[in-house]
Amino acid sequence: MYSKLVAAGRRPLPRAVPALCLSLCLCAVAPLASAGALSGNLALTSDYVWRGTTQTQGDFAAQAGLKWAADNGLYASAWGSNVEFAPETHASSELDLVLGWSGAIADDWALDANLTHYRYPSTTVDLDWTELNGTLSWKQHYWLQLGWSNDVMASDENGSYAQLGARLPLGERVRLEAAVGHYWLDDAYGDSYTHGQLGVVWALASPLELRVTAHDTDHAAERLFPGLAGSRVEAALQASF
Repeated sequence: MYSKLVAAGRRPLPRAVPALCLSLCLCAVAPLASAGALSGNLALTSDYVWRGTTQTQGDFAAQAGLKWAADNGLYASAWGSNVEFAPETHASSELDLVLGWSGAIADDWALDANLTHYRYPSTTVDLDWTELNGTLSWKQHYWLQLGWSNDVMASDENGSYAQLGARLPLGERVRLEAAVGHYWLDDAYGDSYTHGQLGVVWALASPLELRVTAHDTDHAAERLFPGLAGSRVEAALQASF
């Protein structure tokens, strides 16, 4: 996602304040972990695709996450993956730190609101940025996600994202997942793009799942991120615990 930004010679300014605030919040809730529930996930995927574009140049990725959730809905999580951006960035890893709240707000309706900080520890330039996200879901089958950042993709510019998705069971062990999203990046890149995805998930021997997802983007994404957008298929083996 950052190859265009780096190729254009843009170097973001330091952004210590959002990262520091999120880190302090995570440290504040850490002592309460014994009062909540811990969960995690592991995945091996043929391609790390984020909002329609590959983050690994189409190569494999190993991913892992850990989440603590309190009874009142407050949660904190950390998730990591290998990445591959423009060579001059030396980016090889991503760490997402999340602080949020999730829970039921009415019959059949649930809300997840969080602050997500994207960190790239190995880079030689500052690619870290923070995003405010909210996801409204109905009966755990349909969702609307909205995201906003005043520093989208470390550009010092505003950017907004919206995604509408559905999760439909096809039996006890198989489900269909589909989503369409639009990314408003006019301030940062002078254009916006739309992407879609359609996937099938098979529940194997617990806790393993196999996911195969087809991704596609419009031509605007291909212009914004040459070689990273377009059509691609991702296969992943994942486990939750």
